[in-house]
Parts: sequence; structure tokens; C-alpha cells
Amino acid sequence: MLGRADYEPVWRAMQEFTGQRADDTADELWLVEHPPVYTLGMNGDPAHILDAGGVPVVRTDRGGQVTYHGPGQLVLYTLVDLQRRKLGVRRMVSALEQAVIGLLRQYGLEARARGDAPGVYVDGAKIASLGLRVRRGCCYHGVALNVCPELEAFDRIHPCGHAGLAVTRLTDLGVDAQVFEPAAALVRELMVQLGDEEIAA
Repeated sequence: MLGRADYEPVWRAMQEFTGQRADDTADELWLVEHPPVYTLGMNGDPAHILDAGGVPVVRTDRGGQVTYHGPGQLVLYTLVDLQRRKLGVRRMVSALEQAVIGLLRQYGLEARARGDAPGVYVDGAKIASLGLRVRRGCCYHGVALNVCPELEAFDRIHPCGHAGLAVTRLTDLGVDAQVFEPAAALVRELMVQLGDEEIAA
């Protein structure tokens, strides 16, 4: 649990961890909340940022387009050796989506993934975004769940490259939670998806 931490130092730490890990390095899950920042994927189109409004924009090395991170959003970074686990990227993406779907089910919410736009949706509104980077058979980055963030920041972008995409949060769906309250349950759901009880969180 990293608490609240700036985006770029955490990203650089993920790169360093992945670059230095050995074949027997244990996988890790990092939980964090970031100060406001827009992140743009490697091949992301800056045109999807309509007006950053003074919020920093970081060109990062994950896949996908633009997204927002900020207070009230729970971010789960997954530093996982896909090669050792014999997992493809699509399977890892699905595991993240299903972990969020399983978590939301605990709150009585019906959610689903979309084949055309990775992430998790409730009644057509996006509640979780995800993106990964794979290096040397290992992935990092992960999934961001909107628990109780201010949603106005998403109005300044085309979320994940989709103009007019509705965005929601747990507090708008009747779940009164602080940002880290769902963290343990989300980790458990992901461990179920990966069939693993040994990931360090």
C-alpha cells in the first residue's frame, strides 16, 4: 500500500522493478492513489486531451489512450511475470476486468467488460480503466477504479479515446466508500482470477 504518491515516481519504480527482476522474483501488487494527472499511452493521440486545465500530462509507456488519475481513485498496479505464469496479455487484461466485476458484485452492482474498449462498465458508464506494458515477459501498470473521485476531470478528455464516454464512480452507485476501502477485496478477486495466493500486496 503506497498511499497517495505522485504518478511519475511510481511509474519509474515499476520500470526499475521490472528491469531488475530475476526469474524467481515474486510478483507484486501496488495500491496507490495519485494526485491529479492525465496519462497518455505510448500511441495515444494528444487530440483526445481537450483541455488539461493545468493538470499535468504525462506521456507514459502503457497501451491505450488518455485517462485521468486523481484523489478518490484506487489504482492497482500489477507487476506480474506473465511468462512464468503462462499468461498472455489478453488473459491478464481479462483477469483485471473480472476482478473488478467480482468486486462490484460484492456491492450488488452488475458490471461488464467490453470487447471494443477495455475496462469495466456499469449501465454503459466506465467505472474502471486499465492498461498494461509488457517487458521481458513481465507486465506492469494495471487498473484504476473510480471510488469517489471528482468526475469533472474526465470532461476535459475523451476517456480512453472515446468521445462522449460516460464515466461513473462507486459513490454515484450507492456505495459510500473511501478510496482504499475496496483495496483488500480487489486484491483477493485478482488472486482468484490468477489462481494465486502468493502475490505480495
